[in-house]
Order: sequence, then C-alpha cells, then structure tokens
Amino acid sequence: MLVKSKHFSWLVVVAVLCFAASPLRAQQGQEPWFRTGTGLGVDKIRLAVADFGPRADSAKTHSQQFTQIVRDDLAFSGILDFVSPSFYPAQSPTQPSELQNAAWTDPQVNAHYVAFGNLSETTSEVAIQAWLYDVTSPSSQSVVGKIYRGAPTDAQVRKFAHQFADEIISKLSGGLPGVASTQIAFISSRTGSKEVWLMDYDGANQHPLTSLRTISLMPRWSPDDSRITFTCYQPVSGVVSAQICMYSMDAGKVISFPRFHGTNSAAAWSPDGTQLIFSSSMAGNPELYLTDINGSKPKRLTFSTGGSTSPTWNPKTGQSVVFVSDRGGIPKLYMMNADGTNVITLDLPDKGYLIDPAWSPNGQLLAFSWRRPSGNYDIYVMEPTSQQIVELTRDEGRNERPSWAPDGRHLVFESTRAGPRQIWTMLADGSQAHQLTTDGHNESPNWSPK
Repeated sequence: MLVKSKHFSWLVVVAVLCFAASPLRAQQGQEPWFRTGTGLGVDKIRLAVADFGPRADSAKTHSQQFTQIVRDDLAFSGILDFVSPSFYPAQSPTQPSELQNAAWTDPQVNAHYVAFGNLSETTSEVAIQAWLYDVTSPSSQSVVGKIYRGAPTDAQVRKFAHQFADEIISKLSGGLPGVASTQIAFISSRTGSKEVWLMDYDGANQHPLTSLRTISLMPRWSPDDSRITFTCYQPVSGVVSAQICMYSMDAGKVISFPRFHGTNSAAAWSPDGTQLIFSSSMAGNPELYLTDINGSKPKRLTFSTGGSTSPTWNPKTGQSVVFVSDRGGIPKLYMMNADGTNVITLDLPDKGYLIDPAWSPNGQLLAFSWRRPSGNYDIYVMEPTSQQIVELTRDEGRNERPSWAPDGRHLVFESTRAGPRQIWTMLADGSQAHQLTTDGHNESPNWSPK
C-alpha cells in the first residue's frame, strides 16, 4: 500500500516484525521489534491543519471546534508528523484558490500536506467545505475534497470532524481505516452500580447503555457493531450468578439470552459474528463452551483440571483461540484450534500471572497483561509464532484489559497510574498514553471494530 507525491513515498504498515536480539525491550533498553504507522526508516508524513474559516460570526464557535477536533484526531493517528500551528503562515486558506504552496513548504513549516476549508451556518444547517492538498506537488487536484451538511449542533460538527479526519487517514495510509469515528464500550460505577457505558474514541460523549443496577463486566462488541455482549449477575433458579447478557445497539436495550447453571462469563465473538465462546461452570469446572449467538446447545471445548476463561478469537483466520487457564497452577496463556483441539502453551521467559489476551485486527499480534514476580500488571505484545514479546507499560500502576483499535495502531486499556482505575489509550508501541475517563471507577474497555 503505497502513497506517492512528487518528493515522498511512504509504506504504511500495521506491524513490522523486526526482531531484536532480546525478547524484552524494557529490560534491555532496545527499540521495539515492531512499529506502528509509517516506518521502515523513512520520515512520517508532515501534515498541517489550517484554521477553518467562519463565513460569518455565527459560525466562529463551530469552525474552531471543527478545526481542533480534526487536529486532535490526526495528531493521535500514529502515521503523521503533525506540524504545530505556531509555525503556520499568517494567512490561512479557506478555499483552494487561496492556497499558497510555497508558504507551506517553506523550511520553517516543511509541510507535505495541508488541510483547510470553511464553515457557514444558519439556524437550520451547518455547511462545511473541507480539502486536503499535497503542497509538494504542482497538481491542482485535491487529495480529499468534501462538503458536509447537517444540523448546526456540537454533536453533528464533531461527527463531521471525525469523518474528515478518517478520510485523510484513509487516503494517506493506502486505504487503512482511521479510528476517529469509532467508539469504546467500558464499565463504569459512577452511577452507583457497574453498568455498560459508551464513549467516542477520544473520550467524548460518555453515557450509560445499561441500568441493570447489578454488576456488569467485560463488554465485547460484535464484528458488525450491532451488539455488545457482557457479563451480568442475574438470578437463575433462585440463585444469582454471572450470566451472559447481550445489548442490542439497534434496539437500544438489553435483549434476551439463555441463562445457564453455574458461573458464565467472558463471551468472545467469532470473526463472522455467528458464534460465541464463553467460560462456564455449568458442568462443575469453569471451561470454555461454543454456541451460536442465540445461546443454543453449548458445546464444551476444553477439558482440564483447572479453570479456563478470557477467550479471544483470531479475527483474521477464525481458526485459533487464545485463552487463560490455571491448569498448570497459575494463570497462563494457551492457544487452541477453534474446535478445542491442539491446545498449546504460549511460554514466556519468566513466571507470573498472564491474563486479558486480545488479538490484533490483522491476527498477527497478541496483547495481554502480565504480572511478573517483581512488579505490577503491565501491557505486553507478543508475536505468537516466535513468542517474541515487547513491554508497552512499566512501573505506572496496574495496567490491564488491553483492546485493539480497528486500525491496529492503537490500544485502549485500564490503568491505576493516576489513582483510581481509569480508561487510557496509547499507540500500539506504548507511546502517547492519553487518559479518557476521570469520573468514578472505569474499567474493561473494548474498542468497536469499526
């Protein structure tokens, strides 16, 4: 996937497997053996976002909001070198005829691409014209040219800004998706009980989905974004126990799902969205079971002396599942075929608890939380075939429950580094950590697939 301009070409990669001599980067002070975004020894794309010009005083607030959101989205994309506005030319273009390429390619700015546009607004509609140009090329053709029209509300302007940012990311990454329009499901106790909540990828628009007034845990998006499974505590035959619950985004409510005896939790979707694997003690010991999305006829997959939980399905192949089991005495990671056969241990060079596995979207990398004997839980990434690993967090509270963004360039996780348990995001190489939640206790984030 190659993007070319007059003077530059960039190869965009999600994971470059350049293995270092030591599997533990944090201990040896080495660079990660994988990188996200653009790489392979070339510079990142330098991009500037000029102030979007208001066509009237009534449009100033929304033009400023649109500009800032686009800048924030692109700065956190992982594939760009964002040019600080302090270096921009004095005059910002608001339409293509006003763009002066030389002013933006001047060594002080040294931009490769410039995004700009204008915004007009009435009491009934906002209209945004937005462009992206390659200022290193003499061509007058825009790389992106869009007109957005909708209700003149903060929410609508925010949505348009995310869409424009994703358009830019898609064009500059050879078609790989942006994440500005995605959402994150999580668990929050800020209303007094643990409920499923939802927020934009950048932490905006936080709001509850459920009001069950019980304990909810571990939300997981379906591949088509239409449903969220989670663990809830419900009565079964007069006994309250953990059960699989399901929330429909289309219906806007919790929909029915069968109740089973024992403890039932940690449901994981198959890549095609037709099956679920979950942990259940319906037969005594917590084991993994396979069922369709209606909960019909659960089929037992694991048989061991210890418990098995936290399955994660390889989203690319659909053929392998990684899960957590304490069958060897302490929680470790295991991998098996999706039908339960060929179980192997994913060995690591040290002891400790390994939990919360999560496959990357390309099915090549595995994120997980590992509490080594000498420290807290931290986030690691593994290449399962070689079992090479890299540590992404270190000595900053407990860091658990990683979940990949659909672009494979970002992770969301929970952390106590700032005190109470909160939701954070970072690039998949461990850089640019950013806190999303602040109110109450928040945990178990799960990034929407699209």
